[in-house]
Amino acid sequence: MDRHLRRVNSHAVRRQAIRRKTRHCHAHFYARWSHWSFHAEAPASKFRWAREGWVLGGGALLLALLTLLGIPTWASVIRHETVRPATRETLALRLPPAPKETTQPLVASWKTIEVQPGQTLSEIFQGQGLNASDLAEVMASSKDTGALKTLHPGDQLAFLVDAKGRLRGFRFNPDSSTLVTLTAKPGGGMKARTMVLPVERRMHFAHGVVEGSLFAAGEKAGLSETMVLKLADVFKYDIDFIKDLKRGDRFTVVYDDIYRNGKYSGAGNIIAAEFINSGHRYSAYRFKRDDGEVAYYSQDGRPLRKALLRTPVSFTRVSSRFGMRKDPVLGFTRLHAGIDYAAPIGTPIHAAGDGVITVRGWVHGFGNFIAIRNTPKYTTEYGHMSRFARGLHVGSHVTQGEVIGYVGETGFATGPHLHYQVMVNGKPENPLTVTMPKPQPLSGKLMAEFKAQSGPMVARIQMIDNATQRLARVDSRHGTTVATD
Repeated sequence: MDRHLRRVNSHAVRRQAIRRKTRHCHAHFYARWSHWSFHAEAPASKFRWAREGWVLGGGALLLALLTLLGIPTWASVIRHETVRPATRETLALRLPPAPKETTQPLVASWKTIEVQPGQTLSEIFQGQGLNASDLAEVMASSKDTGALKTLHPGDQLAFLVDAKGRLRGFRFNPDSSTLVTLTAKPGGGMKARTMVLPVERRMHFAHGVVEGSLFAAGEKAGLSETMVLKLADVFKYDIDFIKDLKRGDRFTVVYDDIYRNGKYSGAGNIIAAEFINSGHRYSAYRFKRDDGEVAYYSQDGRPLRKALLRTPVSFTRVSSRFGMRKDPVLGFTRLHAGIDYAAPIGTPIHAAGDGVITVRGWVHGFGNFIAIRNTPKYTTEYGHMSRFARGLHVGSHVTQGEVIGYVGETGFATGPHLHYQVMVNGKPENPLTVTMPKPQPLSGKLMAEFKAQSGPMVARIQMIDNATQRLARVDSRHGTTVATD
C-alpha cells in the first residue's frame, strides 16, 4: 500500500514540475487566458474583446457563411446544367476537277497450243473461238502454210487474239528451223514474216521390235514419247495401232533432234521410217514441196495420206454394221447402207476427205445430214448430227479432217451415234472394206526431187535392217532392240 502511494506521489510531483516549467516559459499566455475555465465552479470574469479578436472573429464568421451558402448553390448549378447537343453543318466547297482516268488498253498476248493426237487445224481454230473465214485467211497468207495441212502431235501453234475475239496474229513452224509469223493488216488480210532460227539438227537412227506396246518398244529403242506419237501419226492411214499391232512387228526410224546453243531444244521430225506390220512392209519419207506443203510419201512416191478416211469420228464402238438388218425403229428388215459409230453427243465429226458439200440440212430418217462429193466417183454421207459446224453450206469446200458437225440422235435414232456411208457411183458400199481411191503419185520434176532426197535415207534404212538381222541371228534367244546414232 505504501509502495502504491509512493508511485502515485512521484507522478504527481513530476506533473507539477512540468506545469511550473510550462507556465514559466509561456507566462504571457497564462497571464492572458488563465481566467478561462470549463468548470462550473470556476470564478466568472468579465469578457473583453480586443481589436485583433474582432478581426479574427469576423473573418471566421464570413468563411463559415460562404461555406454554408456556396457549396449547395454550386452543387445545384452542376446538377441542373444541361449539355447542348453538338450541331453539324455541311458546307459545299469548290474542289478542282478530278483528273480523267485513262483506261489502259488491253494488250493481247500470244497463246501457244500444242497439237494433240487426232487434232485437226480447223478443230484447233474452233477451240480458240475462231471461224472458218479466219482459217481461210491464214491459209492464204503464205506459201509456207501448206505445212499446216499435215500437223503432227507435239507441233506448236501460237495465236494472238484481241479482247473482241479477232485474230490479230498467228505463228507456226513449217519446219524445225523456220518460224513464220502472220500479223493482221489494217485493211484486211495478213502479212507474213519468215525467220530462220539458228538451230543445230542432229540426226539419229533407231530400230525396235514390238513385244507389248508401241510406247514400250519405242522407249527401249531410245525414242521419246513425242517421237513415238509422230511415228504412229505417220502410219495412221495404213496401220491401226490399237487393233493391228502384233508381237514381233518391227520398225526402223531416221529422225533428228533440235539443239540451240549446244542444248537440247526438242524433238525434230521423222525423216524416214519403215514399219513391218504382220509381215507387210510400209515405208514413209518426208518431202517438202515447192508450195511449202510437207507430207510423207511411200518409196514409190505415193502420199501416205489417203483420199478418204474409214472412220471420220473418234468412236467408242461400232453399234451397227453394213448389211441387211431389222430396222430398230421401223421394225422391218432392210439394207443398212453404212456403219453406225456410237459416240457421246457433241463428239466432233470430221470430213473423210477433201470435197464439196452437196447436201446440208434435214433429211427424213437421217435428221441433220451432210453429203460431200469427194471425187466424181466417191461421195461420203453423215447422218443423225446434233448440229452442223459454223460457216458450212451447200457449195462449201472442206478438207480432210475438217470438223463438219457433231454427233447427235436426230431423225430415226435410238441413241447418239454417227451414221457414215460411202457411195461409189451412187451405190452404197461398206466403208470398212470398200477400195478407197488411191492418191496420185508424184510426177515429173517433183518425183525427181523426191527420189534425190529419199535415196540416201532408203540406203540407210536398208543398212540398219541388215545390221539388226545379223545381230538377231547371232542372238536368236532375245528379241533385239537397237538404238544407234
